[in-house]
Amino acid sequence: MRILILGAGGVGSAAVAIAARRDFFEACVVADHDPARAARAVAAANAGRPAGTADAGRPAGDAGRSAGDAGRSAGTADAGRPAGPTDAGRFIAATVDASSARAVTELCRAHRISHVLNAVDPRFVMPIFDGAFAAGADYLDMAMSLSRPHPERPYTDCGVKLGDEQFAAADAWSAAGRLALVGMGVEPGLSDVFARYAADELFATIDEIGVRDGANLTVDGYDFAPSFSIWTTIEECLNPPVIWTAERGWHTTEPFAEPEVFDFPAGIGPVECVHVEHEEVLLIPRWVPARRVSFKYGLGGEFIEVLRTLHKLGLDRTEPVRVGAVAVSPRDVVAACLPDPATLGERMRGKTCAGTWVTGTGMDGRPRSVYLYHVVDNEWSMTEYGHQAVVWQTAVNPVVALELLATGAWSGAGVLGPEAFPPRPFLDLLTAYGTPWHIQER
Repeated sequence: MRILILGAGGVGSAAVAIAARRDFFEACVVADHDPARAARAVAAANAGRPAGTADAGRPAGDAGRSAGDAGRSAGTADAGRPAGPTDAGRFIAATVDASSARAVTELCRAHRISHVLNAVDPRFVMPIFDGAFAAGADYLDMAMSLSRPHPERPYTDCGVKLGDEQFAAADAWSAAGRLALVGMGVEPGLSDVFARYAADELFATIDEIGVRDGANLTVDGYDFAPSFSIWTTIEECLNPPVIWTAERGWHTTEPFAEPEVFDFPAGIGPVECVHVEHEEVLLIPRWVPARRVSFKYGLGGEFIEVLRTLHKLGLDRTEPVRVGAVAVSPRDVVAACLPDPATLGERMRGKTCAGTWVTGTGMDGRPRSVYLYHVVDNEWSMTEYGHQAVVWQTAVNPVVALELLATGAWSGAGVLGPEAFPPRPFLDLLTAYGTPWHIQER
């Protein structure tokens, strides 16, 4: 296996550090638009030390989606041991314009890439997706192609859904015998694996699959400092959230609808969660039978008010506005004004939890409610890998998936979500990586 990681931001750099300890691949090219960012990731990995606060640029990654900027990076080692001098050639830094499918294709061909891992923000999904296909490479991402709200009924009907552009190409990928594994981060990703596991081994019938994400992370010295990409957060939180029901199929509601207080495990405690747009709702119903699928984010009241204020002021817009002699995107300005999430690890305290709450009828015919979850403590991820908890939790899952593809434990062709694969090999290997998952009866 020869891997291309596109994006040396928060998640991309964390993926390099995680992959450095595994030996399932021959080579890994890490590409970013910023040479310094690539060099830092490579140097840290090849030296066999935590990367520390590797600069992820903007946007930097979040618990539910993808991360980093379109880019270039590199570096690292062999399975289960620190990198040494003999490992120096396994990781290669490169530069690429991730908005150009042709540039992605040329980079893949130059390095004989077999698998492309997209670790940039969702704006670049389609050129990377198309570029990988043209090069004959398999593809993985952690966030899918962007949605567009219904022009007349945005809060009842779907317009262009997350991933629609990718699923439109499914037949071509199948005919070519190539795999596009989409939504393979933590949310979407691990949350979808949990859904398939629950359907296979825990439930006879499922009433609802509800992904719930929450944390108790704080950042020393900042009143407001998101631990993940504000660009991506604005996108998913202010777009119309999608819900799936057996009666109506996919439909939308208003942002921040149906607030609930969810009590998260591992000492995190109760956090207010609200509906936001997320890929799980577009993926899970394709492979897992359930009467309802939803996603709620534990944003908390303050964060919700900040997002609402940005929307009222038009600062969530991506279209450039003229300021004097220049034109700038208001959302890009907001992102530039906030601290880079990937540089906050040493100031962060607390844990982040990603999980899937499933209710229905258990295998014994009785009502059952369980929360399958995965927790990362920021102190642990910083000590072990030099990356903050949110980006590390996102990055570990595509690396696990790549290893399963390399060994043949997972295989397939077409545009597939994590639910299309057997869950047990993934969950076992995730635990073997030193980061176990859990089940809580509710």
